[in-house]
Amino acid sequence: MSNWNNAVTNFSKTPLLDTIRTPEDLRKLKVEKIRQVADELRQETIDTVSVTGGHFGAGLGVVELTTALHYVFDTPRDRIIWDVGHQAYPHKILTGRRDRIRTLRTAGGLSGFTKRSESEYDPFGAAHSSTSISAGLGMAVARDLSGGKNNVIAVIGDGSMSAGMAYEAMNNAGAMNSRLIVILNDNDMSIAPPVGAMSAYLSRMYSGKTYRGLRDAAKQLGKHLPKLIADRAERVEEYSRGFMVNGGTLFEELGFYYVGPIDGHNLDHLLPVLQNVRDMETGPILVHVVTQKGKGYGPAEAAADKYHAVVKFDVATGTQSKSKPNAPAYQNVFGQSLVKEAEKDEKIVAITAAMPSGTGVDIFNKAFPKRTFDVGIAEQHAVTFAAGLATEGYKPFCAIYSTFLQRGYDQIVHDVAIQNLPVRFAIDRAGLVGADGATHAGSFDNAYLGCLPNMVIMAASDEAELVHMVATQVAINDQPSALRYPRGEGRGVEMPDVGVPLEIGKGRIIRQGKQIALFSFGTRLAECEKAADELAAHGLQATIADARFMKPLDVELLLKLAREHEILLTIEEGSIGGFGSHVMNTLAEHGMLDGGLRMRSMVLPDTFQDHDTPAAMYAQAGLDAKGIVKKVFETLGKDFAAETVKLA
Repeated sequence: MSNWNNAVTNFSKTPLLDTIRTPEDLRKLKVEKIRQVADELRQETIDTVSVTGGHFGAGLGVVELTTALHYVFDTPRDRIIWDVGHQAYPHKILTGRRDRIRTLRTAGGLSGFTKRSESEYDPFGAAHSSTSISAGLGMAVARDLSGGKNNVIAVIGDGSMSAGMAYEAMNNAGAMNSRLIVILNDNDMSIAPPVGAMSAYLSRMYSGKTYRGLRDAAKQLGKHLPKLIADRAERVEEYSRGFMVNGGTLFEELGFYYVGPIDGHNLDHLLPVLQNVRDMETGPILVHVVTQKGKGYGPAEAAADKYHAVVKFDVATGTQSKSKPNAPAYQNVFGQSLVKEAEKDEKIVAITAAMPSGTGVDIFNKAFPKRTFDVGIAEQHAVTFAAGLATEGYKPFCAIYSTFLQRGYDQIVHDVAIQNLPVRFAIDRAGLVGADGATHAGSFDNAYLGCLPNMVIMAASDEAELVHMVATQVAINDQPSALRYPRGEGRGVEMPDVGVPLEIGKGRIIRQGKQIALFSFGTRLAECEKAADELAAHGLQATIADARFMKPLDVELLLKLAREHEILLTIEEGSIGGFGSHVMNTLAEHGMLDGGLRMRSMVLPDTFQDHDTPAAMYAQAGLDAKGIVKKVFETLGKDFAAETVKLA
């Protein structure tokens, strides 16, 4: 036994789990011990997230399923792909990462999602939904081409099944007939009635060799019957089985062999079905498992959101240790501003793709439920749905995270921009997002929207500007527009009572200086002000300008900055190809780079940054006040460290 296991004391709340380092250890246990493992795994998950925070309810809901999958299947040889991956904390505990589990979502620690570079038990990285079936099918076909025999299992939640990509993958899988196992984790939509002994019995029967042998024999017999009779017999079998097992016909029509629904918390039901499915020689197969988010932890079960995502909390009471905000969150400012605008304009409607609270659309929904549309995890549909509303004179606000809006890019181009429809994109989580890491960072929207004709692009520098920019979007009726703002709290500035539309394409001077100009797009403006204060201590007076608009760019303001300053820096919370690139191109076209102007563009680094606090990530990117000052000194040809020592 390893030193890791020997270190366990007799007072452990998880004595059996303490003996399990990897699933291989789990598979050595007798089946009657698996219930205890699951109970202890749930306790360890609760204790862990109480310390780390993170996604919680979904992980509690799949404790038994996670345990059963690793007990029945030969992981990592058999591949388990967790759709989204936010429910994989129990999986990580069982797969050699328990000793690091309390580093979740911290600098240098474990990812809050599955990650290939982290473990061989994570065959596919995920944090966006609905990718598991496509990835699993790719692995299954690769196995077939290589002559392999391992299993491939995709675990997908019912919420993820609202995305079209899942059905595209199932349609392809059904046609290819490759052996792929899909586990539908039904924990929210209630697409199945309560499951019990009869359902469990039928599921075991349908997944067993005897029934499948008889079914195959009947199919062989059907080949010798007249086609009309054979077709009808097959339909009777499929539809009657689909009726008895509550809704499997849809999946049968897509080419899957359907098993379920079964109770995902009852190991006596779950284990034999998974064993039968494991031993099937044909596919694809869909196993419908019904679970409960937050299962086994009272406060989570009682909460409306089942503690989907939490900060640190007290295990005994479930009380979350949220710090008191000093300023309103940007998404709440957006939601409240939109409500005020909608009170004056009945044509305003709000659309979100399964993120009502994350985007502030939940605030709008309380005020205008009939004018609010949550389309599920379907960003492509959300964009074109908004375009359809716009054609009929409505004013749709399509509120989607930057990282998720990437999924609707063709629709933005083809259905909105080309037709010049006034869809208003409210882009939440613009810039770096901290603990969720690279998968959720809003790094690319400046670049991927900035290249589109007809698009107005704004970025709020603080929460008051956000109020005015919402009003500006309401007033833009002849072309699409995008408004980006970050995750988290604002600056605590004085808030306007009502939003006032801004002049399109006009920025503003915040502070007048000389020699150095800091041209900011977005909430890095606060860091520019700190940087200007530090530069002033070195005897350098910097001008600060807030661009407000990336497109159309305030060319008059830009040329003034270029003419009157020796150094011009652009600062943005986005990748290369965004605001700085537009500024550079404009300066080049006006011949402003032909002389002595020293221009630099400060953008996110050309890498996918690992999770950390937002402040630490921006410091790593060089986009904090210290990084701005350092860039100024570099551009002046001075040594930053030496200049800092001089000041000290």
